[in-house]
Amino acid sequence: MISLNDILKSNVELPLFKKTAINFIVTSNFFMEHLQSFFKSYDISMQQYNVLRILRGQKGKPANLATVQERMIHKNSNTTRLIDKLITKEYVERSICPNNRRKVEIVITKSGMQLLETIDPELNTIETQLFQSLTQEEINTFNSILEKIRGSQSS
Repeated sequence: MISLNDILKSNVELPLFKKTAINFIVTSNFFMEHLQSFFKSYDISMQQYNVLRILRGQKGKPANLATVQERMIHKNSNTTRLIDKLITKEYVERSICPNNRRKVEIVITKSGMQLLETIDPELNTIETQLFQSLTQEEINTFNSILEKIRGSQSS
């Protein structure tokens, strides 16, 4: 196990809340770097994967930009730009709704579904490896703590 002090190369004793916040950020960056590297090997970003995952969840029904945006994990993503890139890669298609010409509909293509079918097992393995040092109970507790932290900020 690598301590936060080892990572920061410091022996300074931090106040508990500051240590926790920095530890959270360092660990988050550790995860993000692993995941970004993985998705880069498939020439997509984490945000593009998220769009594909959302569209797959539509089970063949088209989604509009607002639907995709509200379900994004990264809320600050430029959804239009992400979808444009996925269209270029032929992972999604965009069309005008026949009933409402102002409404744009987006669907995942067969090629996009095939990419997800390839990525998902490998991603599951990576996610499992990243948490292998925790017990099932610790993982459940960790999830509860993360949800509690987010919940305390919504009031």
